[in-house]
Amino acid sequence: MVNLHTNLLGMSLDNPIIPASGTFGFGGEYTKYYDINILGSIVTKAITKEPRTGNPTPRIAETQAGMLNSIGLQNPGVDHVIAYELPKMKTIYQKKVIANVSGSTIDEYLDVIKKLNEVDNIGAYEINISCPNVKDGGMAFGTSEIMAANITRQCKKIAKRPIVIKLSPNVTNIVAIAKAVENAGADGIALINTLVGMAIDLKTKKPVLARKIGGLSGPAIKPIALRMVYQVYEAVKIPIIGIGGINCCEDVLEFILAGATAVEIGSANLVDPCICKNIIERLPCVMEKYGFSSIENLIGGAHETRNHRL
Repeated sequence: MVNLHTNLLGMSLDNPIIPASGTFGFGGEYTKYYDINILGSIVTKAITKEPRTGNPTPRIAETQAGMLNSIGLQNPGVDHVIAYELPKMKTIYQKKVIANVSGSTIDEYLDVIKKLNEVDNIGAYEINISCPNVKDGGMAFGTSEIMAANITRQCKKIAKRPIVIKLSPNVTNIVAIAKAVENAGADGIALINTLVGMAIDLKTKKPVLARKIGGLSGPAIKPIALRMVYQVYEAVKIPIIGIGGINCCEDVLEFILAGATAVEIGSANLVDPCICKNIIERLPCVMEKYGFSSIENLIGGAHETRNHRL
């Protein structure tokens, strides 16, 4: 009997499959396709202090092996989310969710966390210090060890739940930044966010995206994400959520073996709304095919030793 259970930051997940922030909204749109309660958890759309309209259009472009996006953290603001979105989410999803928190300044992150602390269907915070699609804040916090550690330390002081720091791959040394946030008190790490990229329209001779650059996601980034999860697992003792180009059960298992405790599925949701459901249903058979009996026993299995995490 295959066991899909995994324990993440004190949350007991029925399986390791979690839709990523920005690709699943607050869950409501997907309820017409399947019962979303089968999901391990859900990461909410990014939540900021004030409402954001996001970047000008066009802000999405297809690529040969994925997509570029420059949404710009569009969301209705934390007060609206608390008053409407999270209560509505509670009626369609009975498990704890992970709230994605973002901002332009550290104070904005802290203000959002303070308000979300009073909401009871949140199990953890995903602190987004890696978004490449905003002018201020976002990725700026995640490309410096000092800044990443500082925002981690400040968020940890006031958060009533575990905090997961979502890291940017657009750095020279991902391990150094991962260690910095661990030392500053992070309870977990999510990686990776999108890589900075662009596309040019040959007819207009101009960049496709209105903001010119955007975040590259999809199958193209999976080898990079997998490598970073592997490297970070070797260096830290806190749990890792793997993200990047996951499209099938085999991808999930590769990330678990690399060291992820759970995975987030992002742009694949936009291609197939039932991708998470299909992976959850097929995962036991694929695990049996390879002789795997338990997700938790697989974590970090690709490493020569896991003793450093005991």
